[in-house]
Amino acid sequence: MLERDKLTARIVNLGLGSNIILSLAKTFFGIFGHSPALLADGINSVSDVVYYVVVKIFMHHARKPADAEHPYGHRQLENIAAIVVGAFILTTGIAIFWDAINKVFNQLSGHAPGRSASFAVLIIAIGTILLKIFLYFYTNKIYRKVDNPTVRALANDHLNDIMATAAVVVGVIMGRLGFHWMGPAAGAIVAFYIAKTGVEIIMDSSADLMDSVPDPEFGRQVRNIALQVEGVYRIEELGVHRFGHLFTINMTIGVDGSLSVEEGHKLSHAVEDALMAKYGTSLHSVHIHYHPAFPQVT
Repeated sequence: MLERDKLTARIVNLGLGSNIILSLAKTFFGIFGHSPALLADGINSVSDVVYYVVVKIFMHHARKPADAEHPYGHRQLENIAAIVVGAFILTTGIAIFWDAINKVFNQLSGHAPGRSASFAVLIIAIGTILLKIFLYFYTNKIYRKVDNPTVRALANDHLNDIMATAAVVVGVIMGRLGFHWMGPAAGAIVAFYIAKTGVEIIMDSSADLMDSVPDPEFGRQVRNIALQVEGVYRIEELGVHRFGHLFTINMTIGVDGSLSVEEGHKLSHAVEDALMAKYGTSLHSVHIHYHPAFPQVT
């Protein structure tokens, strides 16, 4: 297993184990500590466990080598897994927002008199925030090493959990002071940002699946490197797309029409070598085609 895959698996397993513990603790204390907010947060952690299992399955298949049906490998499953995470985050945000608005309305209208949660609920919520802060920074650290969109999505999910549980803390404190509606109100605000994060994750990962141009500056750099190779007159076509965490480059160069096939082949290899020397660790593959052309007049 590649080091990148080992680090990704570590992050997924760490998040899965943490969410199993948190889901049990928050659900138990949410019920017996008289805190619907912590109970809802516990249910959110249960959903986290479910999609972590889904992500674990996707990551296992993403590590499979290329085969006849998938000549480029299975790394696009990383983006699909990120979309799954984004969809769960979006759904969670919508559910929390809807529930929070209902609670605010019911409490302000007197249909659901507030009840102060136990002090243990506050301890569990603060402990959850501290654990999630550690997971957020650690997951972000690993993301910078592996450049895996799924790991990035999991880091964002930890951040969302921090905000969601912070709303629980606000609710518990204000509830003990008699302002029971402020907890759900804070939860509604947090839910909006959670849903927004889910949409952003889905959009970013979908763009990679749809072969959108990764970065115009990267394309310009690739062109400049190719044009610096002696004998390359122009870049006629350039296609760059992501495949997992790597790039695939397809380029057509214009060369002297009098070159033999062997000479043209050597020139295309020179361009490939120049690109691999610059971006080797970031490239999945490079394909260079050549057409006859005339030198550009300057």
